[in-house]
Amino acid sequence: MIEKIEVNGKGYKVEEPLRKYVAKRLSKLDRYLPRKVKKDATIKVMVTEIGKGKTDKYEIAAALDVKGGKVLAAKDECSNVFAGVDLVEAKLTGQIRRYKLEMQPHRQRKSLKNLFIKRK
Repeated sequence: MIEKIEVNGKGYKVEEPLRKYVAKRLSKLDRYLPRKVKKDATIKVMVTEIGKGKTDKYEIAAALDVKGGKVLAAKDECSNVFAGVDLVEAKLTGQIRRYKLEMQPHRQRKSLKNLFIKRK
């Protein structure tokens, strides 16, 4: 599990239930990360209150720092902070999937050639 999670607020007071929810949802993202990257990963979450009054909107931005200086980021606006965390989690999952495809070497084509070569 990712243990280095920072939750900050800009114009919004971050309370303990939100911190626990963010830790619960985003710490599970390590199951999608490559093994080499898991231990050094950190997540920074910023909650910003956009509209005050009748239309309360919040912007949730999350940045996942991984080994090698790569930053995977996701941002979403929502009227409920907890729902916004869920949306950001889904976006980060897609980012991690693309990151893994970049990091993994392509399969060698030699193995396919050996299947079709006639042997004597």
